[in-house]
Amino acid sequence: MNEKSAIKADSSAPVTLTKIGARYISYSHTLFAYSAFFVALGVACYTHYYKIVQNEYFGYPDEWFPSVSATTGDRYPARALFQILIALTSGPRFALVFLWYFYSTRSDKTVSETTGLSLLAVGIIRTVACGGWVYITSTDDHLTHDIAMVLYLLCTLPWQLGVLYSTSNENKTAVQYRKFLTTAFFTTLPPMIYFFIQHKVQRVPGAYTTYAFFEWSLILYDVAFDAVSAIEFQNFEISIVDKTGISPIADKSVPYASNPEGSIAPSTLRALTSFTGFATEIYLAFVFWTLLTALTLLIWYFPLWYMGISGFEAFLFITLMPIIIGIAPLRRFVANYRGFFHLLSLVGIASYLKTDPVWRLSLTAIGLGISLTTYTSSWMESNRQTGDLERSALIWGLGLVLHNAVKMAWFTENPIWPIMHKENGGWNEIGIVLGVISAIEVMMRDSSARKQAERSQDMNVLSSEGHQSGSGFMAALGFGTLLFALHSMYTDSSTIMRWTVDGYPNYGPEPVPWGVATIAALAFGLLISPYRRLTTSLGWYLVGAASCAVFYCSSAWTAYYGGLVLGVYLLSITPALIRGISTQAPFKTLLTAFMTYNILCLAHVWVVAYEFVPGGVYARERTDAILATMMVLIGLGVLNANKQAMQDIRKKLAQFHVLKHARSMTRLFVALLVAASALVAMQRVANAKTPTPYRPTEKAFTAAIWTIHFALDNDMWASENRMRDAIRDLELDVIGLLESDTMRIIMGNRDWAQSIAEELGYYVDFGPASMKHTWGCLMLSKFPIIKSEHHLLPSPVGELACAIHATLDVHGQPVDFIVSHNGQDENYNDRIQQTTELARIMRTSPNPFVFLGYVVTKPQQEIYHLLFDGGDINDVDPSDWDRWCEYVGFRGLRRIGYARVSHGGITDTEIQTGKFQLVQNPKDYWKASYDRIAESEVAPTLRYPSMFYGQGVRGHRYHVFNEPRYFAN
Repeated sequence: MNEKSAIKADSSAPVTLTKIGARYISYSHTLFAYSAFFVALGVACYTHYYKIVQNEYFGYPDEWFPSVSATTGDRYPARALFQILIALTSGPRFALVFLWYFYSTRSDKTVSETTGLSLLAVGIIRTVACGGWVYITSTDDHLTHDIAMVLYLLCTLPWQLGVLYSTSNENKTAVQYRKFLTTAFFTTLPPMIYFFIQHKVQRVPGAYTTYAFFEWSLILYDVAFDAVSAIEFQNFEISIVDKTGISPIADKSVPYASNPEGSIAPSTLRALTSFTGFATEIYLAFVFWTLLTALTLLIWYFPLWYMGISGFEAFLFITLMPIIIGIAPLRRFVANYRGFFHLLSLVGIASYLKTDPVWRLSLTAIGLGISLTTYTSSWMESNRQTGDLERSALIWGLGLVLHNAVKMAWFTENPIWPIMHKENGGWNEIGIVLGVISAIEVMMRDSSARKQAERSQDMNVLSSEGHQSGSGFMAALGFGTLLFALHSMYTDSSTIMRWTVDGYPNYGPEPVPWGVATIAALAFGLLISPYRRLTTSLGWYLVGAASCAVFYCSSAWTAYYGGLVLGVYLLSITPALIRGISTQAPFKTLLTAFMTYNILCLAHVWVVAYEFVPGGVYARERTDAILATMMVLIGLGVLNANKQAMQDIRKKLAQFHVLKHARSMTRLFVALLVAASALVAMQRVANAKTPTPYRPTEKAFTAAIWTIHFALDNDMWASENRMRDAIRDLELDVIGLLESDTMRIIMGNRDWAQSIAEELGYYVDFGPASMKHTWGCLMLSKFPIIKSEHHLLPSPVGELACAIHATLDVHGQPVDFIVSHNGQDENYNDRIQQTTELARIMRTSPNPFVFLGYVVTKPQQEIYHLLFDGGDINDVDPSDWDRWCEYVGFRGLRRIGYARVSHGGITDTEIQTGKFQLVQNPKDYWKASYDRIAESEVAPTLRYPSMFYGQGVRGHRYHVFNEPRYFAN
């Protein structure tokens, strides 16, 4: 009897049917919450974009990003999807709140029962309030919606502070994340409120879009804060228990284990931390490359207007600021608090807030100096921890890859350059916010690392070792030259294409999609950089030197292939050369390195600006010497790095875990960046408009010439968007753009014509390659380019003059065009020879012809007659006596009209345009008549746009004659 009772009692004991890891509550909450918001955002933008960005004052394009409320509550189907997903979130949300109560009061016992109950109540009220503003939208009941939203925000403060307070100090990872996310959440509120006031009270266009970005960031921080609970819940689980003990699966139940299978491993947590650290530091490296490329671009504005040395070139030497870290205590201070100094460097990004060009240049220089000092301090102080040093070098290289990818997305502009602002496509505010977040993350992570280092004996052992052997001079020459090479050739994915472009049909690769190949080559170089025996070997150096020679000596595709290999080589040796300088005496090494960089930068400018600088005659057109010097000096740095490579093996082993994580994260981010650039290229190809002439039925076209001052307007803002609008409104089918070559250090390595060509639909002929040492002449055409030749006109004394001679398929008929830029007034003999060559080209062509050029002469003088009489072409209007630079000529076509349009502050030179029409017998129109007619006698479709009469638009108007002139034939 007793035995039966025992058996019965045992069989009725509670049985655990299954166990659910509590961390899955956190996972599901995070997944459903983020999905709710971002699925709604994607669907709303796809279905009702223009409606959801519209507010009570402004719409697109002033406002272009929707608020959270507009996205989630205003339109079907986004609203329905959002509410369904939030409903799915509610279960995990309530469970998470209760689990935290049990965890903090019963398991970890970090707070009292009373405190736990108070926090539980706050969590429940906050969750219900969330349902209030989700399911009662502003459209349903604005007051109730706002009350629920305010209650939710008010409860967020005690909730986040309470959870942070109840987090165990032993769980440093969770504490670190919660501190960061709480700080980020509440520091976002003041600027969000500020921009809301700007919108609501001041009614500033675009302020609501900026407000919306801050509002969305609150969502990111809020959900991420609760996601951190997965760290505590990894050893916490929910059990489903059958109290009857008669479940058919009772015998299959698994006993409770204190360490349940599937808990988050420490290695996983390290990987997550490493990912976050990599992401923030890559962005800060991107900021560095932004500042470096911006400095020379801003400097260029001043000599451009001075037509010679301006004195502002001295700002280049801000790059010598790192020599101050020769003071050891200062170096250690900067390295230990690098996050703070990265934060200070953002003053350079914020310089766009100043409209005065001098202020923008000054603040950018300060920001770059701080950023450069921060990086070099970190490298010098990490010289004994080779894992940390390689990690920093890889991140620095990834910042360059990101810089290229971002510029591809912005048509070769950097959206946070000081020449950008909201009106021309800048994302400066977002760039600053991301920079602040990244710098704070680094500060918090470094603070935790310093505390651990104080308790670590290993770090003390490492830091007691002295400098390694090697040549500081060779290391400095190598690194300074490497920085120059990367800056001059690889800060844009299309630079090496434009340096080697040729005439049609052997034009070479197009920036899109082939810029992806450039980015992939740079990324591949980083991937192989850890193999020091390869990257610092003589054989690999010879590959790099040979690729540089192929790049210089060839053109188009062949040269591009050489440039790709050279890019792989330069990125592959970057960590080794950084390692080389890190072990040397800081003052002498950094002084030599950055003086080398500065001298090469000046030489890079001197080869084309020789006419305007002292000693220019010795540097004229000597890019070959610069590239040769570059490879020799890099070779010295590599030779020094090779000697160090074997000595680092022991120290690498001492930080093997750092190296492993750094290299794995590098592979991950390389894949992400290359994939992102490929997506950008696909989108640009898909969105590019097909070139279509404006007047195909009438077989007419409008041609123009314009000197655009390197796409920097008179106030030092990027001007291609304003240029695009003028070109579009004038309905220009063919336009020659002079002073167009911006593929140099001093112009930011920009290819601004990409945006105009893709957005308006044009074929592009870049003109003579950047390595041909001209200031550039470029042609945009609505008509297919049959063939083109790039000419370097005779220039024995002055600046090298350029010309494009192209044959276009104009409505089915070959028509020749010349776009040219002659030399300056001071070199009369040069201009005679240049004009003679232009006349020869035009005279020997059998086709109808249009000349669009910068001639530098008054009408009816010697050079004028040499051009028009010697070239057998007609001046578009000989009676226009008020010309000096730009001229339009033609033959074999019916000339409809001629107009001069003011520059609108984009440059200092007007737009000159001519309207022409094809004729059946071009020979009958070889010589033109000049009988003028009234506009009313011209067919409406062949007239110039009326919007440019009077005051015109955006500063563009018909001037000189104040109207177009029309001709009988």
